[in-house]
Amino acid sequence: TMPKEPAVLRQNILDTTAAILACGIDPRKCLLFQQSLVPEHAELAWILGCLTNVPCLLRLPQWKMKRASQNSEGTVGLLTYPVLQAADILLYKSTHVPVGEDQVLHLELAQDTAQHFNKKYGEFFPVPKAILSEL
Repeated sequence: TMPKEPAVLRQNILDTTAAILACGIDPRKCLLFQQSLVPEHAELAWILGCLTNVPCLLRLPQWKMKRASQNSEGTVGLLTYPVLQAADILLYKSTHVPVGEDQVLHLELAQDTAQHFNKKYGEFFPVPKAILSEL
């Protein structure tokens, strides 16, 4: 949600891809792609954003913490990031999502969004369940 120099962003994408492959992810067994090249992520985020109320987003603790670190000048991107996360999950009709404790509320937003969408437009999105890792 913070502006980055294009060259740095491109390098970060390459570095992240290298780290994923170094962890043992086998590209012959899974699909790796650059999310920013798939316009449907942003398109679904827009649609879901039109179904999400602002007070719900303002209550999320991540918004409060990051906004405080940005001198009370949180950006729209920061506010709506959980909606983009919900779109990322729902776009692929995910049924289970691995999350850390700090992301449970964001997954709950995805669950609520799926239920709201399904109630309004008919059953379309599965309601994803959290897979919490134990450390």
